[in-house]
Amino acid sequence: MKLTKLLDTSTLSDDEIQTAWEEAYERFETQEEEIQKFVKRLEFVGQKDWKRDAQTVELFCGRCNGIRALEKLGFTNLEGVDISRNLLTNYRGKAKLYQSDCRILPFADKSRDIIILQGGLHHLPRFPDDVEQTLSEIHRVLRPAGHFVLIEPWLTLFLRLIHFLSERNFIRKISNKFDAFAAMTHYEKETYYRWLGQQSEILLLLKKYFTAIRLSKKFGKIIFIGKRK
Repeated sequence: MKLTKLLDTSTLSDDEIQTAWEEAYERFETQEEEIQKFVKRLEFVGQKDWKRDAQTVELFCGRCNGIRALEKLGFTNLEGVDISRNLLTNYRGKAKLYQSDCRILPFADKSRDIIILQGGLHHLPRFPDDVEQTLSEIHRVLRPAGHFVLIEPWLTLFLRLIHFLSERNFIRKISNKFDAFAAMTHYEKETYYRWLGQQSEILLLLKKYFTAIRLSKKFGKIIFIGKRK
């Protein structure tokens, strides 16, 4: 396999960086692989106890495989929000999609039952302001009895190992997944590594807006389920 050349981000425009990241994201795993991954995550966080007609929103929904996973599990009242029109065009289905900034959600106060966010906060450019603004918006939109589900990268020993392997060219040459992971982290390195270095601050922000129902940190992810305070 040919090693992907990682371009100097200082010479690229924001649009070029976003395009390079999206190309790597598309290579990281197939659509079906990502759907199955999301199905397993949803099973882990307790989707079997959720009403199938609950008003459910996937934020930073990307190419909408999280929505497809929810559809596969029988959920019928779905919406997705992402800033990338290019990624949203991958979806064909009944869910309603919004090309919108997740820091300013296009929903009324206390109007949604479940809000799911799988890997988006670590892309935001200003920490902690953007993260807090997004969490504040989720808090505003979530119904009092609703659930917020957050799954984001977390600097566990497992993730440190993945970083170590993805930085080895011989590993990247034999593994498309590691090569794509290296490209994604390269093109989002400014926000990604800032996020990973602010774990205490992130937990405080979550605690500010939500009461934790479940919190786990393993396999390079934080999984947080909360209700609005």
